[in-house]
Amino acid sequence: MATINPYLLFNGNCEEAFLFYQSVFGGEFPYVGKFGDMPADAEGAGSIPEEDKNRIMHMSLPIGKDSILMGSDSNEASGSVAFGSNVSISINTESKQEADKLFDGLSAGGNPFMPMNQTFWGAYFGMFVDKFGIHWMVNFDETPNK
Repeated sequence: MATINPYLLFNGNCEEAFLFYQSVFGGEFPYVGKFGDMPADAEGAGSIPEEDKNRIMHMSLPIGKDSILMGSDSNEASGSVAFGSNVSISINTESKQEADKLFDGLSAGGNPFMPMNQTFWGAYFGMFVDKFGIHWMVNFDETPNK
């Protein structure tokens, strides 16, 4: 069964926000990755300006038993975040087949701007905006961090 978690986007203050959330919820960050940490051969890595390399590409904070608060900063390539559309629903699936089924079904009639694909961080991942304007991320980790 897939799980759903909120994914928050920021204009350069993701780390500050997540340190605040950590002070309230407690817990540890299992992953904090910055745009400058991307491998040189990763798609888009060569176009990251120096001033964006210290921005957060992805970080997560487990909250409770089954929920994870996730987030990242915008960068020059993605443009500034428009508040109101800075929250995505992230679906974590149990298989590639489930990921494809949910991605294909939910993105029908919408804008699948990042098709499902294997990523440099080891996940099978894609993003889209559905036909109702809701932002979604679909993720399958073959070896999830627990």
